[in-house]
Amino acid sequence: MRKINILFIITKLELGGAQKHLLSLILFLEKSKYNIFLFTAKEGLLMNDALSLSGITLIKSKFLERPVNFINDLLAFGEICSFIKKNNIDIVHTHGSKAGILGRFAAKRTGVKVLLHTVHGWSFNDYQNFFLRRLFIWLERLCARFSDRIIVVCEHDKLKGLAKRIGTRFKYCIIHYGINYREFSRKDINLRRELGLDDNDLVVGMVACFKPQKSPLDFIETARRVTKILPQARFLLIGDGVLRKDIEAQIIKSGLAKNVMLTGWRRDISSILSSLDVFALTSLWEGVPISVLEAMAASKPVVVTNTGGIAEVITDGVNGYLVSAKNAVLLSERITALLVDVKLREQMGENARRSLDNRFSLENMVRNTSALYEAILNGKGAGKNAQ
Repeated sequence: MRKINILFIITKLELGGAQKHLLSLILFLEKSKYNIFLFTAKEGLLMNDALSLSGITLIKSKFLERPVNFINDLLAFGEICSFIKKNNIDIVHTHGSKAGILGRFAAKRTGVKVLLHTVHGWSFNDYQNFFLRRLFIWLERLCARFSDRIIVVCEHDKLKGLAKRIGTRFKYCIIHYGINYREFSRKDINLRRELGLDDNDLVVGMVACFKPQKSPLDFIETARRVTKILPQARFLLIGDGVLRKDIEAQIIKSGLAKNVMLTGWRRDISSILSSLDVFALTSLWEGVPISVLEAMAASKPVVVTNTGGIAEVITDGVNGYLVSAKNAVLLSERITALLVDVKLREQMGENARRSLDNRFSLENMVRNTSALYEAILNGKGAGKNAQ
Protein backbone atom coordinates (compact mmCIF):
# COMPACT_ATOMS: atom_id res chain seq x y z
CA MET A 1 0.00 0.00 0.00
CA ARG A 2 1.49 3.33 -1.02
CA LYS A 3 0.46 6.93 -1.21
CA ILE A 4 -0.90 8.45 -4.41
CA ASN A 5 1.70 10.56 -6.20
CA ILE A 6 0.00 13.69 -7.51
CA LEU A 7 1.62 16.41 -9.59
CA PHE A 8 -0.01 19.83 -9.77
CA ILE A 9 1.09 22.12 -12.61
CA ILE A 10 0.38 25.85 -12.77
CA THR A 11 2.20 28.36 -14.94
CA LYS A 12 3.09 30.95 -12.32
CA LEU A 13 2.35 31.54 -8.64
CA GLU A 14 1.14 35.10 -9.10
CA LEU A 15 -1.49 36.61 -6.85
CA GLY A 16 -4.61 35.37 -8.62
CA GLY A 17 -7.71 33.27 -8.09
CA ALA A 18 -6.33 30.12 -9.73
CA GLN A 19 -3.19 30.25 -7.62
CA LYS A 20 -5.04 30.88 -4.35
CA HIS A 21 -7.44 28.05 -5.17
CA LEU A 22 -4.61 25.61 -5.84
CA LEU A 23 -2.61 26.48 -2.71
CA SER A 24 -5.74 26.10 -0.58
CA LEU A 25 -6.37 22.68 -2.15
CA ILE A 26 -2.79 21.57 -1.48
CA LEU A 27 -2.91 22.86 2.10
CA PHE A 28 -5.96 20.81 3.03
CA LEU A 29 -5.44 17.62 1.03
CA GLU A 30 -4.73 14.67 3.32
CA LYS A 31 -0.97 14.23 3.36
CA SER A 32 -1.45 10.67 4.63
CA LYS A 33 -3.02 9.80 1.25
CA TYR A 34 -0.96 11.86 -1.17
CA ASN A 35 2.63 12.61 -2.02
CA ILE A 36 2.18 16.12 -3.43
CA PHE A 37 4.38 17.76 -6.06
CA LEU A 38 3.95 21.28 -7.48
CA PHE A 39 5.56 22.30 -10.78
CA THR A 40 5.60 26.02 -11.59
CA ALA A 41 7.67 28.95 -12.85
CA LYS A 42 10.73 29.89 -10.80
CA GLU A 43 9.27 33.21 -9.63
CA GLY A 44 5.91 34.43 -8.36
CA LEU A 45 4.37 36.56 -5.62
CA LEU A 46 2.95 33.47 -3.90
CA MET A 47 6.20 31.48 -4.03
CA ASN A 48 6.88 31.92 -0.32
CA ASP A 49 3.34 30.75 0.47
CA ALA A 50 3.99 27.58 -1.49
CA LEU A 51 7.37 27.06 0.17
CA SER A 52 5.76 27.37 3.59
CA LEU A 53 3.38 24.47 2.94
CA SER A 54 4.38 21.23 4.63
CA GLY A 55 4.23 17.87 2.93
CA ILE A 56 4.85 19.05 -0.65
CA THR A 57 7.77 19.05 -3.07
CA LEU A 58 8.07 22.27 -5.08
CA ILE A 59 9.70 22.17 -8.51
CA LYS A 60 10.75 25.52 -9.96
CA SER A 61 10.96 25.27 -13.72
CA LYS A 62 13.84 26.92 -15.55
CA PHE A 63 11.72 27.43 -18.66
CA LEU A 64 8.01 27.69 -17.81
CA GLU A 65 6.74 31.24 -18.27
CA ARG A 66 3.47 32.96 -19.14
CA PRO A 67 4.35 34.49 -22.56
CA VAL A 68 4.35 32.11 -25.53
CA ASN A 69 7.94 31.12 -26.35
CA PHE A 70 8.22 28.06 -28.55
CA ILE A 71 11.74 27.06 -27.45
CA ASN A 72 11.14 27.59 -23.71
CA ASP A 73 7.73 25.93 -23.93
CA LEU A 74 9.31 22.88 -25.55
CA LEU A 75 11.99 22.76 -22.87
CA ALA A 76 9.37 23.09 -20.12
CA PHE A 77 7.46 20.21 -21.72
CA GLY A 78 10.63 18.12 -21.51
CA GLU A 79 11.09 19.06 -17.84
CA ILE A 80 7.57 17.91 -17.00
CA CYS A 81 7.94 14.62 -18.89
CA SER A 82 11.22 13.88 -17.15
CA PHE A 83 9.80 14.62 -13.71
CA ILE A 84 6.73 12.44 -14.25
CA LYS A 85 8.87 9.47 -15.31
CA LYS A 86 11.33 9.80 -12.42
CA ASN A 87 8.66 10.13 -9.72
CA ASN A 88 6.09 7.55 -10.79
CA ILE A 89 3.28 10.12 -10.89
CA ASP A 90 -0.26 8.68 -10.62
CA ILE A 91 -2.27 11.88 -11.13
CA VAL A 92 -1.47 15.03 -13.07
CA HIS A 93 -3.80 17.93 -12.28
CA THR A 94 -3.18 21.05 -14.35
CA HIS A 95 -4.48 24.56 -13.61
CA GLY A 96 -4.80 27.44 -16.06
CA SER A 97 -4.38 27.71 -19.80
CA LYS A 98 -0.70 27.28 -20.62
CA ALA A 99 0.02 24.78 -17.85
CA GLY A 100 -3.10 22.92 -18.95
CA ILE A 101 -1.84 22.50 -22.49
CA LEU A 102 1.83 21.69 -21.76
CA GLY A 103 1.03 19.58 -18.70
CA ARG A 104 -1.64 17.48 -20.38
CA PHE A 105 0.51 16.78 -23.43
CA ALA A 106 3.34 15.72 -21.09
CA ALA A 107 1.01 13.49 -19.06
CA LYS A 108 -0.30 11.87 -22.23
CA ARG A 109 3.24 11.38 -23.53
CA THR A 110 4.35 9.64 -20.32
CA GLY A 111 1.26 7.49 -19.79
CA VAL A 112 0.01 8.94 -16.50
CA LYS A 113 -2.96 6.99 -15.05
CA VAL A 114 -5.18 9.98 -14.27
CA LEU A 115 -5.22 13.37 -15.96
CA LEU A 116 -7.40 16.27 -14.83
CA HIS A 117 -7.54 19.92 -15.76
CA THR A 118 -9.21 22.80 -13.95
CA VAL A 119 -10.47 25.65 -16.12
CA HIS A 120 -10.04 29.01 -14.41
CA GLY A 121 -11.68 30.80 -17.33
CA TRP A 122 -11.04 29.40 -20.81
CA SER A 123 -7.86 30.19 -22.78
CA PHE A 124 -9.96 31.70 -25.58
CA ASN A 125 -12.23 34.75 -25.49
CA ASP A 126 -14.13 37.09 -27.79
CA TYR A 127 -11.47 39.80 -27.58
CA GLN A 128 -8.67 37.72 -29.13
CA ASN A 129 -7.35 37.74 -32.65
CA PHE A 130 -9.51 35.36 -34.72
CA PHE A 131 -6.66 32.99 -35.62
CA LEU A 132 -5.25 32.92 -32.08
CA ARG A 133 -8.71 32.17 -30.72
CA ARG A 134 -9.19 29.32 -33.18
CA LEU A 135 -5.78 27.92 -32.24
CA PHE A 136 -6.63 27.85 -28.52
CA ILE A 137 -10.01 26.21 -29.18
CA TRP A 138 -8.31 23.54 -31.28
CA LEU A 139 -5.69 22.89 -28.57
CA GLU A 140 -8.40 22.67 -25.88
CA ARG A 141 -10.34 20.16 -28.01
CA LEU A 142 -7.24 18.06 -28.51
CA CYS A 143 -6.25 18.06 -24.83
CA ALA A 144 -9.83 17.25 -23.79
CA ARG A 145 -9.66 13.97 -25.73
CA PHE A 146 -7.13 12.51 -23.30
CA SER A 147 -8.27 14.29 -20.13
CA ASP A 148 -10.15 12.09 -17.67
CA ARG A 149 -12.07 15.07 -16.30
CA ILE A 150 -12.36 18.79 -17.02
CA ILE A 151 -13.13 20.62 -13.80
CA VAL A 152 -14.94 23.94 -14.13
CA VAL A 153 -15.92 26.40 -11.40
CA CYS A 154 -19.31 27.31 -12.88
CA GLU A 155 -22.02 26.04 -15.22
CA HIS A 156 -21.21 28.83 -17.69
CA ASP A 157 -17.72 27.47 -18.40
CA LYS A 158 -19.10 23.97 -18.86
CA LEU A 159 -21.64 25.17 -21.42
CA LYS A 160 -19.05 27.34 -23.15
CA GLY A 161 -16.70 24.38 -23.50
CA LEU A 162 -19.42 22.11 -24.82
CA ALA A 163 -20.55 24.77 -27.30
CA LYS A 164 -17.02 24.75 -28.73
CA ARG A 165 -17.01 20.92 -28.84
CA ILE A 166 -14.34 20.71 -26.13
CA GLY A 167 -14.79 17.31 -24.51
CA THR A 168 -18.03 15.48 -23.84
CA ARG A 169 -20.65 16.25 -21.21
CA PHE A 170 -19.50 13.22 -19.19
CA LYS A 171 -16.00 14.65 -18.80
CA TYR A 172 -17.12 17.85 -17.07
CA CYS A 173 -17.29 18.23 -13.32
CA ILE A 174 -18.26 21.42 -11.47
CA ILE A 175 -16.29 22.10 -8.29
CA HIS A 176 -16.76 25.62 -6.97
CA TYR A 177 -14.01 27.76 -5.50
CA GLY A 178 -13.60 27.35 -1.75
CA ILE A 179 -13.64 30.41 0.51
CA ASN A 180 -12.42 30.57 4.10
CA TYR A 181 -15.44 32.33 5.57
CA ARG A 182 -13.73 32.90 8.92
CA GLU A 183 -10.88 34.79 7.29
CA PHE A 184 -13.28 37.28 5.71
CA SER A 185 -15.46 37.82 8.77
CA ARG A 186 -12.74 39.76 10.60
CA LYS A 187 -12.65 43.55 10.66
CA ASP A 188 -9.47 45.62 10.52
CA ILE A 189 -10.12 48.98 12.15
CA ASN A 190 -6.58 50.24 11.57
CA LEU A 191 -6.14 49.75 7.83
CA ARG A 192 -8.04 52.87 6.81
CA ARG A 193 -5.69 54.97 8.88
CA GLU A 194 -2.70 53.21 7.33
CA LEU A 195 -4.03 54.10 3.88
CA GLY A 196 -4.73 57.70 4.87
CA LEU A 197 -8.49 57.29 4.84
CA ASP A 198 -10.94 58.73 7.35
CA ASP A 199 -13.61 56.62 8.99
CA ASN A 200 -16.25 58.69 7.18
CA ASP A 201 -14.71 58.35 3.72
CA LEU A 202 -16.78 56.46 1.15
CA VAL A 203 -14.44 53.84 -0.31
CA VAL A 204 -14.79 51.73 -3.46
CA GLY A 205 -12.22 49.04 -4.21
CA MET A 206 -11.20 46.58 -6.89
CA VAL A 207 -8.68 43.73 -6.60
CA ALA A 208 -7.26 42.77 -9.98
CA CYS A 209 -4.18 42.33 -12.11
CA PHE A 210 -3.64 45.37 -14.34
CA LYS A 211 -4.20 43.53 -17.63
CA PRO A 212 -6.69 43.92 -20.49
CA GLN A 213 -8.99 41.17 -19.19
CA LYS A 214 -9.74 43.18 -16.03
CA SER A 215 -10.22 46.45 -17.96
CA PRO A 216 -8.90 48.65 -15.10
CA LEU A 217 -9.22 51.83 -17.17
CA ASP A 218 -13.00 51.35 -16.93
CA PHE A 219 -12.58 51.47 -13.15
CA ILE A 220 -10.83 54.84 -13.50
CA GLU A 221 -13.58 56.14 -15.80
CA THR A 222 -16.15 54.96 -13.28
CA ALA A 223 -14.28 56.82 -10.53
CA ARG A 224 -14.33 59.99 -12.65
CA ARG A 225 -18.09 59.79 -13.05
CA VAL A 226 -18.81 58.99 -9.40
CA THR A 227 -16.62 61.80 -8.05
CA LYS A 228 -18.52 64.33 -10.16
CA ILE A 229 -21.47 63.60 -7.89
CA LEU A 230 -19.59 62.57 -4.73
CA PRO A 231 -16.26 64.44 -4.66
CA GLN A 232 -15.43 62.83 -1.32
CA ALA A 233 -15.49 59.28 -2.72
CA ARG A 234 -12.22 57.37 -2.66
CA PHE A 235 -11.17 54.52 -4.97
CA LEU A 236 -8.62 51.81 -4.19
CA LEU A 237 -7.12 49.76 -7.01
CA ILE A 238 -5.30 46.77 -5.51
CA GLY A 239 -2.91 45.03 -7.87
CA ASP A 240 -0.30 45.73 -10.52
CA GLY A 241 0.60 44.76 -14.06
CA VAL A 242 1.33 45.82 -17.62
CA LEU A 243 -1.32 48.57 -17.73
CA ARG A 244 -0.03 50.46 -14.69
CA LYS A 245 1.46 53.36 -16.67
CA ASP A 246 -1.75 53.75 -18.66
CA ILE A 247 -3.74 53.81 -15.42
CA GLU A 248 -1.47 56.40 -13.86
CA ALA A 249 -1.77 58.60 -16.96
CA GLN A 250 -5.57 58.28 -16.94
CA ILE A 251 -5.72 59.22 -13.25
CA ILE A 252 -3.76 62.41 -13.90
CA LYS A 253 -5.75 63.23 -17.05
CA SER A 254 -9.04 62.80 -15.14
CA GLY A 255 -7.89 64.93 -12.21
CA LEU A 256 -8.26 62.02 -9.78
CA ALA A 257 -4.89 62.13 -8.03
CA LYS A 258 -6.59 62.76 -4.67
CA ASN A 259 -9.41 60.28 -5.24
CA VAL A 260 -7.69 57.16 -6.58
CA MET A 261 -5.01 55.18 -4.80
CA LEU A 262 -2.93 52.42 -6.37
CA THR A 263 -1.84 50.19 -3.51
CA GLY A 264 0.18 47.65 -5.48
CA TRP A 265 -0.22 43.99 -4.62
CA ARG A 266 -1.36 43.43 -1.05
CA ARG A 267 -1.29 40.23 0.97
CA ASP A 268 -3.91 41.44 3.47
CA ILE A 269 -6.92 41.20 1.12
CA SER A 270 -9.34 40.34 3.93
CA SER A 271 -8.32 43.55 5.73
CA ILE A 272 -8.62 45.57 2.53
CA LEU A 273 -12.11 44.23 1.90
CA SER A 274 -13.22 44.96 5.46
CA SER A 275 -12.27 48.61 4.87
CA LEU A 276 -14.39 49.05 1.73
CA ASP A 277 -17.94 50.31 1.41
CA VAL A 278 -18.42 48.85 -2.10
CA PHE A 279 -16.49 46.31 -4.15
CA ALA A 280 -16.35 46.69 -7.95
CA LEU A 281 -14.98 44.60 -10.81
CA THR A 282 -14.78 45.73 -14.44
CA SER A 283 -13.65 42.50 -16.18
CA LEU A 284 -14.33 41.83 -19.86
CA TRP A 285 -14.36 38.06 -19.41
CA GLU A 286 -14.18 35.70 -16.43
CA GLY A 287 -15.01 32.28 -15.10
CA VAL A 288 -16.07 33.12 -11.56
CA PRO A 289 -13.70 35.73 -10.07
CA ILE A 290 -12.62 34.63 -6.61
CA SER A 291 -12.21 38.28 -5.57
CA VAL A 292 -15.99 38.74 -5.89
CA LEU A 293 -16.65 35.70 -3.70
CA GLU A 294 -14.23 37.04 -1.11
CA ALA A 295 -15.94 40.44 -1.12
CA MET A 296 -19.30 38.75 -0.64
CA ALA A 297 -17.87 36.69 2.23
CA ALA A 298 -16.77 40.00 3.76
CA SER A 299 -20.40 41.22 3.59
CA LYS A 300 -19.68 43.85 0.96
CA PRO A 301 -22.12 44.89 -1.77
CA VAL A 302 -20.60 44.17 -5.17
CA VAL A 303 -21.04 45.91 -8.51
CA VAL A 304 -19.55 43.73 -11.23
CA THR A 305 -19.65 43.19 -14.97
CA ASN A 306 -21.94 40.37 -16.05
CA THR A 307 -19.31 38.04 -17.49
CA GLY A 308 -18.76 34.30 -17.28
CA GLY A 309 -20.49 32.54 -14.43
CA ILE A 310 -20.93 35.53 -12.14
CA ALA A 311 -24.70 35.57 -12.74
CA GLU A 312 -24.80 32.13 -11.09
CA VAL A 313 -23.70 33.85 -7.87
CA ILE A 314 -25.14 37.38 -8.10
CA THR A 315 -28.86 38.08 -8.34
CA ASP A 316 -29.07 41.61 -9.69
CA GLY A 317 -30.45 44.04 -7.13
CA VAL A 318 -30.50 41.44 -4.34
CA ASN A 319 -26.95 40.53 -3.32
CA GLY A 320 -25.17 42.78 -5.79
CA TYR A 321 -25.50 44.59 -9.10
CA LEU A 322 -24.68 43.21 -12.54
CA VAL A 323 -23.80 45.57 -15.39
CA SER A 324 -22.68 44.91 -18.94
CA ALA A 325 -18.96 45.08 -19.72
CA LYS A 326 -17.58 48.50 -20.77
CA ASN A 327 -20.62 50.26 -19.30
CA ALA A 328 -18.99 52.80 -16.99
CA VAL A 329 -22.19 54.88 -16.97
CA LEU A 330 -24.35 52.20 -15.35
CA LEU A 331 -21.45 51.02 -13.17
CA SER A 332 -21.06 54.52 -11.74
CA GLU A 333 -24.81 54.89 -11.22
CA ARG A 334 -24.98 51.64 -9.23
CA ILE A 335 -21.96 52.53 -7.13
CA THR A 336 -23.30 56.02 -6.44
CA ALA A 337 -26.65 54.59 -5.33
CA LEU A 338 -24.89 52.36 -2.82
CA LEU A 339 -22.58 55.07 -1.52
CA VAL A 340 -25.43 57.48 -0.74
CA ASP A 341 -27.65 54.87 0.93
CA VAL A 342 -26.03 53.19 3.93
CA LYS A 343 -29.06 50.97 4.59
CA LEU A 344 -28.96 49.66 1.01
CA ARG A 345 -25.24 48.94 1.36
CA GLU A 346 -25.72 47.06 4.60
CA GLN A 347 -28.68 45.04 3.35
CA MET A 348 -27.04 44.08 0.08
CA GLY A 349 -23.81 43.20 1.86
CA GLU A 350 -25.66 40.99 4.30
CA ASN A 351 -27.53 39.33 1.43
CA ALA A 352 -24.20 38.71 -0.30
CA ARG A 353 -22.76 36.96 2.73
CA ARG A 354 -25.84 34.82 3.29
CA SER A 355 -26.05 33.76 -0.36
CA LEU A 356 -22.68 32.01 -0.19
CA ASP A 357 -23.78 28.56 0.93
CA ASN A 358 -21.77 25.40 1.53
CA ARG A 359 -21.00 25.08 -2.18
CA PHE A 360 -18.28 27.69 -1.75
CA SER A 361 -16.69 26.42 1.46
CA LEU A 362 -13.08 25.28 1.55
CA GLU A 363 -14.12 21.99 3.09
CA ASN A 364 -16.54 21.26 0.26
CA MET A 365 -14.01 22.12 -2.43
CA VAL A 366 -11.30 19.87 -0.95
CA ARG A 367 -13.69 16.99 -0.23
CA ASN A 368 -15.14 17.01 -3.75
CA THR A 369 -11.73 17.20 -5.41
CA SER A 370 -10.26 14.37 -3.34
CA ALA A 371 -13.36 12.24 -3.96
CA LEU A 372 -12.94 12.80 -7.71
CA TYR A 373 -9.30 11.66 -7.60
CA GLU A 374 -10.19 8.46 -5.79
CA ALA A 375 -13.23 7.69 -7.94
CA ILE A 376 -11.22 7.90 -11.16
CA LEU A 377 -8.31 5.89 -9.74
CA ASN A 378 -10.66 3.22 -8.45
CA GLY A 379 -12.47 3.13 -11.76
CA LYS A 380 -9.17 2.42 -13.46
CA GLY A 381 -8.33 -0.35 -11.00
CA ALA A 382 -5.63 1.68 -9.26
CA GLY A 383 -7.35 2.00 -5.91
CA LYS A 384 -5.60 -1.07 -4.50
CA ASN A 385 -2.26 0.75 -4.81
CA ALA A 386 -3.35 3.75 -2.79
CA GLN A 387 -3.29 4.14 0.94
